[in-house]
Amino acid sequence: MTTLIRNGAALAGCLLATTLAANAQSLEGRWDAKLIQKSAAIPFRLDISGQGANLKATFYDGWKVNETTTAAKFENGVLTLDLGHYLTQITATYKDGKLTGSLGSTSRQGTASYGFEAKPYVAPTDLPTSYPKIAGTWEIPLTKPTAKGEKTQRFVVQQDGPSIAATTLRVDGDTGSHVGTYKDGKWVISHFDGSRPGLLEVKYNDKDGTLEITQGGGRRPAAALNEDAAPGKLVAYRPEVARSKGFPEPENYQTHTTVRDPKEVFAFSFPDANGKLRSNTDPEFAGKVVLAIVTGTWCPNCHDEAQYLVELYKKYHDKGLEIVALDFEEPEQLGNLERVHAFVKQYVVPYPYLIAGAPVEMWEKVPQAINLNTWPATLFVGRDGLVKATHSGFASPAAGDFNDQLKKEFTSNIEKLLAEKPASTGQLQVKAGL
Repeated sequence: MTTLIRNGAALAGCLLATTLAANAQSLEGRWDAKLIQKSAAIPFRLDISGQGANLKATFYDGWKVNETTTAAKFENGVLTLDLGHYLTQITATYKDGKLTGSLGSTSRQGTASYGFEAKPYVAPTDLPTSYPKIAGTWEIPLTKPTAKGEKTQRFVVQQDGPSIAATTLRVDGDTGSHVGTYKDGKWVISHFDGSRPGLLEVKYNDKDGTLEITQGGGRRPAAALNEDAAPGKLVAYRPEVARSKGFPEPENYQTHTTVRDPKEVFAFSFPDANGKLRSNTDPEFAGKVVLAIVTGTWCPNCHDEAQYLVELYKKYHDKGLEIVALDFEEPEQLGNLERVHAFVKQYVVPYPYLIAGAPVEMWEKVPQAINLNTWPATLFVGRDGLVKATHSGFASPAAGDFNDQLKKEFTSNIEKLLAEKPASTGQLQVKAGL
C-alpha cells in the first residue's frame, strides 16, 4: 500500500510539473497559422502577446492589424481564443512547439468549423527576384449577374515586391485582403481576420495581360466573386480593356440603392440593445444630420464600417451629427443579443444600435429604400429629415483607393448637410406628418 501511495504521489507530482510547465510556456510572438477544410489549407498570420489575464491574439487583414480577441486564456496546455463580436472561437492544444485544434464560428450562413494548426513564424529566405507587376484595379465580368444585379466586380491589388494583398470589391463591400508571395509562376493568397476565410490562386497571363483567378476553400468557397456560380476560374481585365471589350461596368455604390420618395421623411422606431424605444422624432435626432445604417453584426463589411463610423462620430457629433444603426440579427440572436453587445464593446460604439428585426424583415422594416440589398447600406439624412444621399456597401482599407474615395464622399456629404440651416420644430412636425 505504501508503495502504491508513493507511486501515486510521484505520478501526481509529474502531472503537476507538466501542467505548470505548459502554463509557464509563453506563446508570445508571431505564428504561421492555418485553417484546414477538407484538403484545403488557408494560411493566415496570428500574433499572440501577453500572458495570464493580459493574453490576447491579433489578427490581420492583409498586412494591417485588423482584429483582436475579446477574451483569451492559456491553461493546462490549452489555448482558447474568443472573438465574441464574430461568435468565433479557436481552441488548440500546445505540444512540441505547435498548436493543434479547431475553430468554430456562427453567422447568418450557419455554423462553420475548421481544423486549426499553428507553428512559430520563420521568415522566408528564398524570395523571388523576378515576378509580374500587377498592382492596381482589375475588373471581373461575371458569367451571370449576382442576386444583387452585379455583372462585374472589381479585383484590387496592392503589391510589395513579390508579395501582394488583394481583395474582391463587390457592391456590398470587399472580401478582406488576401495575401501571398509569388512562387512557381503564381500567387496563392489567403485571408482570415476572425471571419470570412478565403483562398485564391492568381496567375498573370503575359500574352494578353489578364489575370486568371481560381477560387479555393473557405466559408464562402467562391470568395464572393459570384454567389450564384460554382467555384472555378475567373478572368480579370484592366478597366480600359474591359470597356474596349464591351463588358459592363461595376455597380455604382451611390446609386445602387435609392428612396421611393425624396420628399418623404425617413422614419424609424425600434428598441435599442437595452430595450429603450428610439425614434427619428426624438429630440436626439430631430433637426440633426443623421447617418442611418442598415447593418448586422454577422456581416464582416459592417464590422469594417462600424470602426470608421466611430471615427466620424467623434469628429462631427459636437457639430450636429448623429448616427443610428438599424440592426438586423438572426432570429436565434435576437433573444440575448450576445454578439451585438460584444460588437458594441469591442469597437467602443458610442451611437445606438436599434434592433430592427431579422434580415428577412429588412424590406418590411425599411420600406422607404428601393433596391436595398447590401449589408451595410448608409442613408444620409439631412436636418429636415429627408434622405439626401445613399451609399451601398463599404469598401474597407483592403480596397485601397476605393476606401479613400469612400471617406472623401462620406465627409463631403456630412459637411454639406451640417452646413444646411436647421429646420424649425414646426417644419419638422409638418414633414413628419404630426
